[in-house]
Amino acid sequence: MINNSYDKIVLFGAGKIGRSFIGQLFSRGGFEVVFVDVFKPVIDELNKRQSYRVVVKDEVESVITINNVRGVFGEDEELVIREIATARLLAVSVGLHGLKSVMHLIAKGLVERYKIPEAKPLDIIIAENLRNAAEFMHAELQKYLPEGYPLEERVGLIETSIGKMVPIMLKKEMEADILQVIAEPYNTLILDKKAFKNPIPAIEGLAPKENMKAWVDRKLFIHNLGHATTAYLGYLSNPKATFLYEVLADHSIREKVRQTMLQAANILLKKYPDEFTLEALIEHTDDLIRRFQNKALGDTVFRVGCDLRRKLSAEDRLAGAIYLAMKLNLPYDLILYGLVAGFHFRATDEAGNLLPADQEFTSIYARGVPEVMTSVCGFDPIDDQDLIAESVLIDQSIRP
Repeated sequence: MINNSYDKIVLFGAGKIGRSFIGQLFSRGGFEVVFVDVFKPVIDELNKRQSYRVVVKDEVESVITINNVRGVFGEDEELVIREIATARLLAVSVGLHGLKSVMHLIAKGLVERYKIPEAKPLDIIIAENLRNAAEFMHAELQKYLPEGYPLEERVGLIETSIGKMVPIMLKKEMEADILQVIAEPYNTLILDKKAFKNPIPAIEGLAPKENMKAWVDRKLFIHNLGHATTAYLGYLSNPKATFLYEVLADHSIREKVRQTMLQAANILLKKYPDEFTLEALIEHTDDLIRRFQNKALGDTVFRVGCDLRRKLSAEDRLAGAIYLAMKLNLPYDLILYGLVAGFHFRATDEAGNLLPADQEFTSIYARGVPEVMTSVCGFDPIDDQDLIAESVLIDQSIRP
C-alpha cells in the first residue's frame, strides 16, 4: 500500500535551478524534496544536513533555509525507481543532455508505479527552458516504456517557463559551502495548467497558464533574447566588462537592448493577440531590464552570453525570433544586429577561459558569416540569401 496524500516530489537535478527554485518552492509549500543527482558530494551533503541555504541577492540581502530535503544518488537505480513509484510529483531540471540520460530511469519508475493498484498518475514538471519540451519527453519516454503502457493516461508532462536568474558562483563560494546557492528574488514558476493529470498543488509561486506555448515563447523571445542581446552588445562596447549591470549602466546600450526586446514583443503580440497586450509586454520588458541590472546578483556577461552554438541556433532566442518575424512579415533588423553581434562574443570565465563550445564556434566563424548563418543559425543558403547578405554587411560594420 502507498499513501497518496504523502507530499513528496522527486527532483532530478540538484543544480542551481533545482535547489534555488524548484526545490525551494516545493519545500516551502510543504513537500519533502528528494533530489536525484549523479554528483555524489552534493547528495551526501544533502543527506547529512537535510537542509541548505539560498542567498537572495537584492537591494537588501536575505537568506532562506530550505528544510525537509534529502538526496538519492542517481546511479542507485533500485532506490531511484522506488522513489518515483511512491512520489506525488516528479520534476526534472538537468538540461537537455541530462534529460536524455535520465529517461530510462524515469521509465523504469513509471513501470514500477503502474504495478501499484492504487497509485495515481504521475505529473512530471519539466523545469527546462526547452521549446516543445512535452513532445520531446513523450518521444524519449516511449523509447523505454514497454509496448502498451498507457503513457497519455498515466503521465502528465508539464512544460514550464523558467524565468529565475541564478548566476555562476565563484569557486571560493562553492568551496565554502557546496549546497549554498545564490539567486534573485523572482520566484514565479509558470507552468502548463492543462497538462496536469492530478489537482495542481496549492503552492505559492506556481502560476498555471492555459496557453503554455505563448508563455514559453515569451520567455525565449523577450527574456532570453534580451539577456543575450545585453551580453553581445555589451561585450562589443566594452570587452573588459565583467557584469551585466556594468554594460547596462551605459544608457545607449540599455536603450538598444530595450528596443530589441520590444521588437520581439511586437512579434509575440501578432502571434498571440489573445494572450498578451502591448502594455503588458512593455511592462515585462522594463521589469526584466531592471532585474538584469541587479548589482547584488552579480550576473556576468560571460554566463549570459556563452554557449554560442546553442544560443545562436535556429530554435533559440535570436534566430528563432527572426524566423518568426519573417513568417509574420514583421521587422527584425534590431534582432539580427544582436545575432551578428553574438558572432564576436569572446568573453571568458573567472579563470580566463572560453567555454569549450565557444572555442569551436570561433573556428566556424573563421570560415565566414554565411557559414555561421547556415550551419549554426539554420538559415537556408538559397531561400534566405538576402538575410545572409544583410548579416554580412552588419558583420563588416562591427569589425574593427
